[in-house]
Amino acid sequence: MAIERRAVTLVALAAAATPAAADTMRCGSRLISDGDAMEQVLESCGEPAERTRTWIQRQPRFEYGGREIPFEGREDVPVDVWTYDFGSSKLKRRVRFVAGKVQSIETLEHGSNR
Repeated sequence: MAIERRAVTLVALAAAATPAAADTMRCGSRLISDGDAMEQVLESCGEPAERTRTWIQRQPRFEYGGREIPFEGREDVPVDVWTYDFGSSKLKRRVRFVAGKVQSIETLEHGSNR
């Protein structure tokens, strides 16, 4: 029992030490979540305050019936990171896209004065 409590405590401490990640982000009345297309985020949230792009190599895949099916080979895939600054009264949000779809949403510090 004591070992289980220690394990739970360690997991909680590890989670607290990492940046806050979220599954969703609200832009006005719209909700952005994992898997949303880049175009949908741009339409819902507007232009981000900051954009960066890098590339990764991964196993090629295609979507069929809502699932990604991998196949042999390697492909270059864009990784875009957009940072939204909604002002000093709200927290900044960092959205990471892989191949044009939201992979993660991270909560940052308070935004700047607009």
